[in-house]
Amino acid sequence: MRTLILGFAAGAAWLQTQASLPPYAGVLLWVIAGMSLLMVLLLRRHARWRCVVALAAGVALGFYWAAWLAQVAMAPQLALADEGQDIIVTGTVASLPYRFEQGVRFNFAVEKALGAKVPPLIALSWYAGFRDEVTNEVGDVQPGERWRLTVRLQRPHGNANPMGFDYEAWLLEQGVRATGYVRPQPRADTPNVRVAAFVPGFGNVVEASRAALRARILRSLEDRQYAGVIVALVVGDQRAIPQSDWQVFNRTGVSHLISISGLHITMIAGLFALGAGALWRRSFFTDWQLPLRLPAQKVAALAGALAAFVYVLLAGFGVPAQRTLYMLLVVALALWLGRITSIVHILCLALGVVVLLDPWAVLWPGFWLSFGTVATMLYATAGRTTAPLPESASRWRRLRAAVALGAHTQYVVTVGLVPLTMLLFSQVSLVSPVANALAIPVISLIVTPLSLAGSLLPAPLCDWLLLLAHAIVQMLAQVLDWLGARRFAVWTAPAPPMWSFCWALFGTAWLLAPRGWPHRWAGMLGWLPLLTALPSSPPPGQMWITAFDVGQGMAVLVETHDHRLLYDTGPAYSLDSDGASRVIVPYLRARGISKLDGVIISHSDLDHAGGAMSLLENVQVGWLASSLFDGHPAVEARRQARRPYLHCVTGQSWTWEGVHFAMLHPLPASHTDISLKPNARSCTVKITAGKHAILLAGDIEAAQEAQLLARSLEGELAADVLLAPHHGSGTSSTPAFLNAVHPALAIFQVGHRNRYKHPKPQVYARYGDMGIARLRTDVTGAVVLAFGDRIEITQYRASRPRYWQGR
Repeated sequence: MRTLILGFAAGAAWLQTQASLPPYAGVLLWVIAGMSLLMVLLLRRHARWRCVVALAAGVALGFYWAAWLAQVAMAPQLALADEGQDIIVTGTVASLPYRFEQGVRFNFAVEKALGAKVPPLIALSWYAGFRDEVTNEVGDVQPGERWRLTVRLQRPHGNANPMGFDYEAWLLEQGVRATGYVRPQPRADTPNVRVAAFVPGFGNVVEASRAALRARILRSLEDRQYAGVIVALVVGDQRAIPQSDWQVFNRTGVSHLISISGLHITMIAGLFALGAGALWRRSFFTDWQLPLRLPAQKVAALAGALAAFVYVLLAGFGVPAQRTLYMLLVVALALWLGRITSIVHILCLALGVVVLLDPWAVLWPGFWLSFGTVATMLYATAGRTTAPLPESASRWRRLRAAVALGAHTQYVVTVGLVPLTMLLFSQVSLVSPVANALAIPVISLIVTPLSLAGSLLPAPLCDWLLLLAHAIVQMLAQVLDWLGARRFAVWTAPAPPMWSFCWALFGTAWLLAPRGWPHRWAGMLGWLPLLTALPSSPPPGQMWITAFDVGQGMAVLVETHDHRLLYDTGPAYSLDSDGASRVIVPYLRARGISKLDGVIISHSDLDHAGGAMSLLENVQVGWLASSLFDGHPAVEARRQARRPYLHCVTGQSWTWEGVHFAMLHPLPASHTDISLKPNARSCTVKITAGKHAILLAGDIEAAQEAQLLARSLEGELAADVLLAPHHGSGTSSTPAFLNAVHPALAIFQVGHRNRYKHPKPQVYARYGDMGIARLRTDVTGAVVLAFGDRIEITQYRASRPRYWQGR
């Protein structure tokens, strides 16, 4: 059975690497299941071959089971012709709404649609303003309410970058097959209106309960800094926790505690089991003699399982919560049936159930960390016994033994997860053992019970308990902030190749081997390639260019042998999210790049400078050059930190390892000319490596293109690759400018179905008519160019195709 389950999980994971789904998955699934059963029966006396057949059958069954579920999940689709059209939908609010300054986001279960065929579950945003000019009053949407809304939708689409978050896969796992926004009321006879206050249903009751608990917590902790942490511990909603807090939690390695984790679920289940068992043994202090009718052990198992189930529902059924729930259910069932099984069997059964119900779970770090943690603890403790304490042992001795056990468990988990943590996050917290030793008992044994009790008990007791829980979190956060601020708090390195990861796993297994194993300390040598790797770089005289897919904005990384420069920082998506925090910083961290030698911000528009502050806060930057106005937050931050800052000016140039950089625009006088738009001051850079060059033109328009033509020598603007000026707008890319640059390739950094309609059709066609190859990041994902003897082009979506992309 264990072999079959492991094969099943491997098969499901294999499918998630495929570019397309296999045909007739449902039919093949039944055929393979039948053949597998027949083979196992025929080989029941041949244990070795039965194991091989079980593994092969598990892989095939997992592959085609996941394929069949994917086909079913992807069947509902929005027609391409219906994207961007006004559609009137009626349905219910199907998730916990997330409110932010600009509006609210929620999932919507569609019951009826007029004007198009709409998938049954869509994700909507309702903004307070529409295109910054029309007031759009946001409705007070609550879970379970039925609304009639006018919406505009599109198929699932997300930015596609190396080492980046796959938003399209996440939407598929959630069952969301279209995203969009609520339109202002186009006509008086079709208002956005609430139709029913509540629609009965199990899912609606669960979400409404979560909303009620969240509302109670936020009322009691109004304007409190860590109210979002308390909400996360009670209902699993982490969206109110700011990025600055997440940075501290990640650096100290305690982010796994800031949610409804497996540890919290086990604790709550254990408390309910102990309470129910104690009351049942005492027949609830009556003379009913309940233990004679049903053993207290079975009652405790049932109570613990029910408590875990309810708590997991509050968590939104996340993967770590699922894993714990299934393991507890298996234990409860074994106790109920009197068939206590081994922890290895329990872990395998939990793995099988998780993958059976959610084959996309294998795509996320939480899946691997959850099962990796338990597997590591099993390896380090299975078959190793310690002498039990005598009954006469003192409380102090028992306490020391408990502390020693906890310390050893923390050591095992910290050491055992180093290879996996480096593979998934390219960093490991060095202060994690200390931070977790403090945070685990505080959060699990004090804060979580107080938060749960405070969210359920009546006022004023609820307010007192929630305020106490918040005060404890606040004190804990101060300690964590101090630990995370240490320069040695985090060790970073590039994401390891598979051989390095496997070698580190071998070293970890050696290190955690049983006492008496020879030279266990030598296992740490297996970590050396993992922890001491350096970021890759091109040879001297060559360069790598990465044009990120940041949506409607620009961000380009330029790498030479020993230096790195970032041109623009991507757009601002919201008040606490931007292209740097979502795309650039995760990419740099995964590459092991902790410093940028230079950053150029072409101008102040938010689609170019929106990620500036996030970048400066998270990455060490040598110098900053820009055309930003005095008083811009990025400029002030550099000056306050006394770090190099300068204006972009024509004539600036430098050379890094044989790669030449030349600033072609703007003129010095433009920085004091208040009549100019920010676009007119865009820093324009030509970078030349050997025989090849790229021109980064920012948002210059026709007037600036004419100025460049007028003051440039013949051939000075020529480049093999052109970053299309102003994203291919109708006010740029004049024929004369394109003739002077004469590129072989143009890259358009644009957002999917962006509201500006960039690139303009006539401009995009102009490039094609002139024989210039065109790449759009909204179609290709990130584009990587390797400049050597020739230019090698890699398109991220084409190099890593997945069956859900563009669907």
